[in-house]
Amino acid sequence: MSLKIQNKKSGNLFVLSGPSGVGKTTLRENLQQRIPGLQFSISWTTRAPRAGEKQGKDYRFVSLRQFENNRENEEFLEWARVHGEYYGTPKAPIERWLKRGEDVLLDIDIQGARQVKKGKPQAVAIFILPPSEKELKKRLVHRETESVQKIRLRLKNAENELLAVKHFDYTVTNREIQSAVDDLEAIIIATRLRVRKKKP
Repeated sequence: MSLKIQNKKSGNLFVLSGPSGVGKTTLRENLQQRIPGLQFSISWTTRAPRAGEKQGKDYRFVSLRQFENNRENEEFLEWARVHGEYYGTPKAPIERWLKRGEDVLLDIDIQGARQVKKGKPQAVAIFILPPSEKELKKRLVHRETESVQKIRLRLKNAENELLAVKHFDYTVTNREIQSAVDDLEAIIIATRLRVRKKKP
């Protein structure tokens, strides 16, 4: 019996999503430190930078006109209008990394995550849950980056966003950062070890 082993394979696409204030960015940064070589795709947005955010590191902050040009040219893997601002994920670098066999991590809103999952069913979609609504509100307030009106809008939107959990592959509750990162790491390891079956 001859056994043919195929080493060449495309990378995995991991999508982190959840309500605003749930801690996606903190979890993503800790996960990148834990797992070297995990490529991160920087999203584009039309919103203004928050305190401490840097151009090209946290987001690529662009004008509405520039965003619309890229959208019309179909250069986004996904895009959505969230809390009155536009967000989008550039397609080209992700396709390049996946083709080279590198794993890619996205940190995007729920609308965008569902778009990615629809276009790339093999993507691993992970929904980050808050411990409670009370804790979510506390995190948004303590972040001190938005007005009271915007916090209210985000909390109102979170009620509907939590209903989208059924469209995801995994849930991770962010009660404590290191424990949540442990869960995310386990998902990534399991995905990397998964046998990929060919379609009949």
